Amino acid sequence: MTEVSTIGLDLAKNVFQAHGADAAGAPLFRKKLRRDQVLAFLAAQPPCVVAMEACPGAHHWGREIGRLGHTVKLIAPAYVKPFVKRQKNDAADAEAICEAAQRPTMRFVAVKSEAKQAAAVIFRARDVLVGQRTQLINAIRGHLAEYGLIAPQGPCHVERLIAQIEDPSSDIPQAARACLAVLVGTLRHLQEQTAALDAEIAARAKADDTARRLMSVPGIGPLIATAIEALAPPAETFRSGRDFAAWVGLTPVQRSTGGKERLGRTSRMGERTLRRLLIIAASAVVRWAKRKGVPAGSWLGQMLARKPPMLVIVAVANKNARIAWALLTKGGIYRAPAVTA
Repeated sequence: MTEVSTIGLDLAKNVFQAHGADAAGAPLFRKKLRRDQVLAFLAAQPPCVVAMEACPGAHHWGREIGRLGHTVKLIAPAYVKPFVKRQKNDAADAEAICEAAQRPTMRFVAVKSEAKQAAAVIFRARDVLVGQRTQLINAIRGHLAEYGLIAPQGPCHVERLIAQIEDPSSDIPQAARACLAVLVGTLRHLQEQTAALDAEIAARAKADDTARRLMSVPGIGPLIATAIEALAPPAETFRSGRDFAAWVGLTPVQRSTGGKERLGRTSRMGERTLRRLLIIAASAVVRWAKRKGVPAGSWLGQMLARKPPMLVIVAVANKNARIAWALLTKGGIYRAPAVTA
C-alpha cells in the first residue's frame, strides 16, 4: 500500500480539510476534520510532511503536530494561490497546499516557538494603542476645527487644543466641552499605557546582549532592536543581508524582461511593523543629517547630494536592515567606516 508522503492541511475555526498525497503527488485521501479530530487523525498517520498556510494559528498547530513526529512546513499564502485550480474551496485549498509543499524550490516559514510569539505581543499591543491614539487626536482636531480652533500637525501639538478644551473662557459650547473632555481623558490614558509599553521595551533591550549590539547602529534604538529579535525569523534563515532586507520589504519590485532591468517601488513584503519602524528611524537620521550636516565624502552625504529625500530614507532603512543581519549572524558591534575625502 502506498504511504502518504505529504498532507496539505487547510486551517479553519471548526472544520479543517486534509489532502494526502504520495511521493509522486498522486492523491490518496481527501478528508474533512473537526477541530477536535485533527491531532488524533494525524497521530494515526505515518511520519510525513504536514504543510499549512502561514497564519497566526498555524504556529500553534505546527508545534502540536511537530510533537507527533511529523515534519511541519508553513507556506506563505501568496505562494499557495497559484496552485489553486479554478474554483476556491477548502478541498481545493488543501490540495494546493499539498502541491506547493512538494515543489523543490518552495520557500517555507519557520514555525515560531511560544516564547517567540509572546515576545511579539508587546509590539502588537503597542500598535493597537498607537492607532487608537491617532484616532482620538484626529477626532479632537476635527471637532475643534468646526469652532475655528486649529493646531500644527503632529501629536506633540495636540496639547494646544486640549488647553482650549480645558479653558472655561474659550468659545467652545459647554455641551461639546463635556464630550471632548471624555476624548481627552481617554487620550491621556492611552498615552500612559503606551509610555508603559515603551518603558518595558527599553528594559528588555537593556537586558538583552543582542539588542544592545544592534543599538550600536545609527538609526536602531531599543524599539527596533527588540522588534528585530521578536518579529523576524532566525537570521540564519536568510542567505545574505539583501535577502533579509527584501523580506522586510525594503528592496524594489522587479518587472524585468527581455534582458532589461525595470525596478519599481519597494516591495513592502514581510513584517509591516518592522518595516515601518525602520523607515521612521531612517527618516529621523536623514532629517538630522540635513539639519546638522554630514561629511561630504560619506555615503549618506553623497546620497543626499544626488538623490531625493524619500529615496535616501528607504536606502538608509535598507542599509540598517543589512547591518542588523550581519551583526546577528557574525556577532560584534557596528563600527562606522572611515570617511574618505
